[in-house]
Amino acid sequence: MGDITTFVLYGLALSWLAFSFARDRKKAEQALRKAWKSFANILPAFLVVLLILALVVVLLPEATIAAFLGERSGFLGYLLASVVGAVTLVPGFVAFPMAKVLLDHGAGIAQMAVFISTLMMVGVVTLPLEIRYFGVKAAVWRNLLAYCYAFFVGYGVWIFVKVMR
Repeated sequence: MGDITTFVLYGLALSWLAFSFARDRKKAEQALRKAWKSFANILPAFLVVLLILALVVVLLPEATIAAFLGERSGFLGYLLASVVGAVTLVPGFVAFPMAKVLLDHGAGIAQMAVFISTLMMVGVVTLPLEIRYFGVKAAVWRNLLAYCYAFFVGYGVWIFVKVMR
């Protein structure tokens, strides 16, 4: 199923690119140059995260990953996933494949939902910047509410997966 979806998505992307070139070659080339620059800027961070993830997967046996982040890790697994997600500054397009790799190596889906949620919504690293623009009260409240909300997301995902099995 995944192979067909990938094929269809690449086909659609190439079709739209061809349409773009047919419509305005200059703008299409300009868009491709911008896309390449964005990719080049993101690549170093992406490679660092992939290297760290590869080291975690190689050095930690599946049993260890499952013990800390697996379905049976309980509240401590949720807490660990939430703290790591809250303090990590990783773009979403890196986070989702990283969560998939961890899932394949014993992590629980609800724990990964908490991890992704805190990663996307809670910004410990970016908190000083947020405070500067929104003030201490608004920034702290937003982050606290987002942190708590991540646990509801994890619980909701856990219920959904339990019902669907």
